[in-house]
Amino acid sequence: PQEELRAGKVLCHVSCSGPKDVDKAVSAAKQAFDRWSALSHGERGKFLTAIARKVRERQQEIAEVEMTDTGKPIWEALVDIDGCADALEYYGGIAASIKGQQFDLPGGSFAMVRREPLGVVAAIGAWNYPFQVMSWKMAPALVCGNTFVFKPSPLTPLSAILLSEICHDVGLPDGVVNLVQGEGKTGELLCDHPDVAKVSFTGSVPTGQAIMRRCADSMKRCTLELGGKSPLIVFADASPAEAVKATLLGNFLTQGEVCSNCTRVFVEKPMVDEFLDHLVKATKKLKIGDPADPDTTVGATISAEHAARVLSYIDGAKKEGARVLCGGERVTPANPELSGGFYLSPCVLADCTDSMKVMQEEVFGAVVSVSAFDTEDEALRRANNSPFGLAAGVMTKDLRRAHRVANKLQAGIVWINNYNVFPPEVPFGGYKMSGYGRENGLAALQAYSQEKTIYVEMGDGVDCPLYKL
Repeated sequence: PQEELRAGKVLCHVSCSGPKDVDKAVSAAKQAFDRWSALSHGERGKFLTAIARKVRERQQEIAEVEMTDTGKPIWEALVDIDGCADALEYYGGIAASIKGQQFDLPGGSFAMVRREPLGVVAAIGAWNYPFQVMSWKMAPALVCGNTFVFKPSPLTPLSAILLSEICHDVGLPDGVVNLVQGEGKTGELLCDHPDVAKVSFTGSVPTGQAIMRRCADSMKRCTLELGGKSPLIVFADASPAEAVKATLLGNFLTQGEVCSNCTRVFVEKPMVDEFLDHLVKATKKLKIGDPADPDTTVGATISAEHAARVLSYIDGAKKEGARVLCGGERVTPANPELSGGFYLSPCVLADCTDSMKVMQEEVFGAVVSVSAFDTEDEALRRANNSPFGLAAGVMTKDLRRAHRVANKLQAGIVWINNYNVFPPEVPFGGYKMSGYGRENGLAALQAYSQEKTIYVEMGDGVDCPLYKL
């Protein structure tokens, strides 16, 4: 059953794909591969551009489904879908310029390096950005000449159906994009399938580790975009308002259910009181409630179980000595139709120490933990003291310091004087336990293709000292 999260009611039922369904989808992708990979990059790019155009035409419809699936506010879902179209347009636009390399060698000989597709790519999505995850994985996979099988999260299965429909509507050849539905078992079937050449996964660290182990058995390539516990370092010279804006963007979008969120905010001591006062005031002004209301800024949590998990982290933090300055409670909307949904007020925690569980583990909810620091070296040491390394942020007016600190942060993405901005032109991915490989940018083309070197001898013949005849 699929719930409408705003009301906590069953909306529809989605069938789970079994072994025969998965085999049928992979077989269709395998059969379509030769024809699809034979097209030029430019020809494949035209399909992506057409898909992007359709996504924009149906933006409102898709956003409403995304809102229903995820519980996020409608305005945020609209922004997400617009960003998905941007990614599809980006890869459609650069497709014709994708090229290999040529190297001139002694004697007029030369070598060429071709970039070739892998084959069938299986992708497994997350529940916080279902349409985005499918778009980010599908676009570079297709433009490189691969065919594609996607499994969305069982918690958010609906918007992937719309993107699959759009692919069909623009005339994408049968079998190039395929959709299966289901839970972990369906994902395992994809990972173990002998005709799948690569698995791309977005989700939790334990599941990512399990996928990597399964891929190792058959030497499948994998891209893993996993969790984070990202830091934001706020220096005393930063604008308090700008620092708070970055903190809000880095903690409270999609009810805090964002892997790159800066849930650990380190503030230089002279600025702590002013920062916290400004942050609490801004957080209290956030409107919690109906995701369909354009004025809502915080929507419904993904499930009752997840809401309970988020609240348990807040309770644990209080027991360990953190102060709750605001939020951290279940909210019941005035509209009785929404009484079945799970709404939580965004929480600001102060006086947090590095040993606290809330500072070490990914909460994946609207909870920000604030801690003071004295020196730049201390801030860097504490920011890097995490098994994760997805993202980080620096707020300061001193650009020399900003670059110095950014270079020392152990993170795949560092924002200076901003946070949670994702242009499709640049890579997205993390260090350490936050994953392996990159989404977006030119780096994704490398992740969804393989290199072949072709050597061409142009001299008089093979120079072989072993040949004595």
